[in-house]
Amino acid sequence: MKYIVTVVRLLLLALFVFLIVQGKMMLWLGLFGISLLAALIFGRIYCGYVCPMNTVMVPVDWIAKKLKIQTQKTPKWLGKGYFAWIALIVSVAAMLLSKRFLHVNIPILLIWLALAVLVTLRYSPAVFHNLICPFSAPQKLFGRIARRSRMVDETACIGCKLCEKACPSDAIAVTPEDKKAHINIALCHQCTNCRQVCPKDAICYTRSQHKEKSAV
Repeated sequence: MKYIVTVVRLLLLALFVFLIVQGKMMLWLGLFGISLLAALIFGRIYCGYVCPMNTVMVPVDWIAKKLKIQTQKTPKWLGKGYFAWIALIVSVAAMLLSKRFLHVNIPILLIWLALAVLVTLRYSPAVFHNLICPFSAPQKLFGRIARRSRMVDETACIGCKLCEKACPSDAIAVTPEDKKAHINIALCHQCTNCRQVCPKDAICYTRSQHKEKSAV
């Protein structure tokens, strides 16, 4: 499964590069818009499989850890969680204003791709994913009510925390009260990292728990 996910990501990264080279950035942004609707049902699959920033961040994160230049600390000014929305508004405004008044298409996607690399060299991927990335803000909003998501079978979970360590977006936490893993679907990228390391096969892709509770 790991190799399938990698191949899918690389193919979509190649598509991203092709569209950018062809000057078709709006097509990619259209794909992003469609992914928001898909997030209502399938969760943040864009972030897990499609996003070129996430694809590039995976090897960058590996390199940063090998070089031991990463810190687990989070900048205090990002603590309130508003920056991603501000970044989104500024990015959209910059694109529209530059096109209208300067007749220039700012390569906003490439700019954020470069920033993703720089941030990941210093901080854990979750910092960029959850607190900085402008595209994550609406994905998080739509993903929190997804009908399907990665879920933990608490009867099988042994609280080993392997999934917690493997999650790139800090979406999984083993609570001290019950020693069970719980997934925050607003943050979950729906990747397979957690499932790959779970020794009890306690994680599966199924109907979201908040949907089940609301139906009772």
